[in-house]
Amino acid sequence: MVDELFQDLFKIRPNRKNIKTGEILIAEPFLEGKYFSRSVVYITEHDEKGSIGFVMNKPMYYDVCDVVSELEGIHIPVYIGGPVEQEQLYYLHNHPELLHAQPVADGIYWGGDFRHLVYLLREGDILPGEIRFFAGYSGWEAGQLKKELSESSWMVGRIPMERFFEDFENDLWGKSMEELGGIHRIWANFPENPKMN
Repeated sequence: MVDELFQDLFKIRPNRKNIKTGEILIAEPFLEGKYFSRSVVYITEHDEKGSIGFVMNKPMYYDVCDVVSELEGIHIPVYIGGPVEQEQLYYLHNHPELLHAQPVADGIYWGGDFRHLVYLLREGDILPGEIRFFAGYSGWEAGQLKKELSESSWMVGRIPMERFFEDFENDLWGKSMEELGGIHRIWANFPENPKMN
C-alpha cells in the first residue's frame, strides 16, 4: 500500500506525449544513465527551442554551506540537477520577493539575485523548507524531449506546490511508480541492478 505521505501526491499521466512547464518527468524503469536512471525531473522551461529541468531526487553528500562560502552555517541539501553546467548552483523556491526570480508555475520560482538570496537566508526570511538547490541542470535540444516522450522514456505528472520542497530523496521515483498501480507497482520494487536480485 502506498504511504499516506505519497497518496494523491502526483497526477501522473503515463501515456502523455507532451509536457508543460511546471510538470514533472518520471523516468521509465529501464531508462539508464547516471543522471536519469530512476529520476524525477521538474521542468522549468519548455518551448520550441528546447527544455530545461532539474532532477529532484538525486541528493549530493553536501549542504549548500559546503559549496558556497557566503552561506556558511546554512544547512540545506544540494541535489544533482543534471549533467549540464554542474559547476553552477541553481535554485527553485517559493519567494516572489527575491529580486529577479523567474516564475515557473504554481507558485514556484527559479533563480534570482544571489546577494539578495544570501540576505534573505541569513535573515531567516527564506527557510530550508522553501528552497531547493541544484548543482547543474538537465537540458534537451529542440524536439529531443518530444522524441523521448514518444518513445515512452518518461511519464508525465505534477507535484502540488505544497509538497514541492519535501525531502523525497530516492523514494520519490519508487513512490511515483506505486501511485501508477498495476505493472508500475511491480517495477517500483524491481532492483536497480537485476544482477543483485
